Amino acid sequence: MGKYFGTDGVRGVANKSLTPEVAFKLGRISGYIFSKDGKKPKVLIGLDTRVSGPMFEGALIAGLLSIGAEVMRLGVISTPGVAYLTKVTNAEMGMMISASHNPYEDNGIKIFGPNGFKLTDEQEAEMEKLMDMEDTLPRPVGKDIGVVNNYFEGSQKYLSYLQETVDNDFTDIHVGLDCANGATSSLAAHLFADLEAEIYTIGNNPNGTNINDGVGSNHTEKLQALVKEKELDIGLAFDGDGDRLIAVDEKGNVVNGDQIMFICASYLHEKNQLHKDTVVATVMSNLGFYKALERSGIQAVTADVGDRYVMEKMLEDGYNFGGEQSGHVIFLNNSTSGDGMLTAIQLVNIMKETGKKLSELAGKMTVYPQVLKNITVNNKERVLRNPKILDEIDRVKAELGQSGRVLVRPSGTEPLIRVMVEAETEADCEKYVNQLIDIIDRLA
Repeated sequence: MGKYFGTDGVRGVANKSLTPEVAFKLGRISGYIFSKDGKKPKVLIGLDTRVSGPMFEGALIAGLLSIGAEVMRLGVISTPGVAYLTKVTNAEMGMMISASHNPYEDNGIKIFGPNGFKLTDEQEAEMEKLMDMEDTLPRPVGKDIGVVNNYFEGSQKYLSYLQETVDNDFTDIHVGLDCANGATSSLAAHLFADLEAEIYTIGNNPNGTNINDGVGSNHTEKLQALVKEKELDIGLAFDGDGDRLIAVDEKGNVVNGDQIMFICASYLHEKNQLHKDTVVATVMSNLGFYKALERSGIQAVTADVGDRYVMEKMLEDGYNFGGEQSGHVIFLNNSTSGDGMLTAIQLVNIMKETGKKLSELAGKMTVYPQVLKNITVNNKERVLRNPKILDEIDRVKAELGQSGRVLVRPSGTEPLIRVMVEAETEADCEKYVNQLIDIIDRLA
């Protein structure tokens, strides 16, 4: 059986490893699965700004209409916007066409169920099974063929909802926004303007091929420069589909997902709004994050890497806050997915309410030096079963002892092995990461 789904939906090089034919079939199959009660499923479709987006939108719509679905086009919108609207419109399914932080040549398809949550592994396995079978699904005719309508006003409904999640306006707050030339390009500035912040925006001129290109949450240099040049209070960088946030403090320093989570968790804890006094994180979170939580009387539990697994852990055990170092932050009381714009306004709201600068809030957590490098390999699973590579990982772990941490894991979406080392010094991090990269390169 083919493997179509990674840790965040279906993803690949547009028109090569991910084709319109695959999207068409996925539209038919997903529409069929979500209409088993005999009723036409209502399906929302959004997309980011990639040049290949309309191609996949057309293919998905064709597949969905051929199974009898009612499709509502949302236009360019963030992934969490699709999740929110799927839930509040009582749709059976939401689909987002995006490859998140990947370059513009890639694209992907994320699917949400009727409750606005991403699909489970079991639902994805059911779809993959049908993807590899001959298509014997129903083909309605006449008036039973599906219909498509535009619902472009949905994005404003989503922005209005976000505004309702904060108590303060942002008067006298000077904000820099980096929209990654992606899904938030036409959304974030409206949100912050409506909240009365003074805004400066970069990365908001998408042309189909410049998404994530030197801008956004993975490339904060331009935003850091803007914050320092304009003497702003905060910089906020989103990724291509708007489900992540990385911040910049008033001094131009990056405030990563761990620090953002710590700030928000501490605030929720003080307000007695943090369920079970616990945060759900992943093994990628910094040692300093866990130590800072412990000092604040907050517990942490870990989930597998990927915001969907953080969410699953939260739902299973009754937690309401969690996220990842990469900037996926989940406020379960307000959203069914990681949401960059929601996180951004919560962060600014905390600054406004406490009267503290971002550097002061973030400074309560010490970030241990951490180096993460990727190496491209042909077979991720074989590499991580190699005894010599495993022995080298164990050797490095033993040398670091309690003063550091090693994590070697496969990417869920790309042909990469990720090697991460935390240590007391940057030099030690570099040394050990390079040793591990070298042996993987030799033996892969």
